[in-house]
Amino acid sequence: MKTRFYAVYLSVVALLLVSSCTSLRAPVFDQYSYQKGTELKVDATRLMDKATMQYVSQTEAIEHLEGELAKMLEYQKNRPNNQISYAMWKMMANPDKKFIAGFLKRWKEEGKLSSFFINEAKGQVVEALDLILQYEGKKDPAAEKRLQGLLGLQ
Repeated sequence: MKTRFYAVYLSVVALLLVSSCTSLRAPVFDQYSYQKGTELKVDATRLMDKATMQYVSQTEAIEHLEGELAKMLEYQKNRPNNQISYAMWKMMANPDKKFIAGFLKRWKEEGKLSSFFINEAKGQVVEALDLILQYEGKKDPAAEKRLQGLLGLQ
């Protein structure tokens, strides 16, 4: 009887210790985030290449990309312990920033964009998306630090 009590007691203590570890609260690899992030990167860069054409000729593809970006933002918002990824996707979806939504906003305002501008903007978008994907894939401190730097959280 005494042995059983100690076994239960040790199990409860072990459970409390494990559940209180902050390392278990860190976000873990999420296949959906990684896959959808990769798809968004490919779709965004392909669409950005078409920005030398009139905005109105690509409205269906633009609306699709905006919808996928909104879905990703909503998904990230509701994942537990996911503040960094959510903040980064929020930046991507903000039309006042220099990332995907900002690029689409400028394209709409100007009608079409120069190849030079597209290449420069695409470099920034790809770099930011690569950081997100690296973070989603590894969830390591180095990837987190790079994302925090881009977000201005350091």
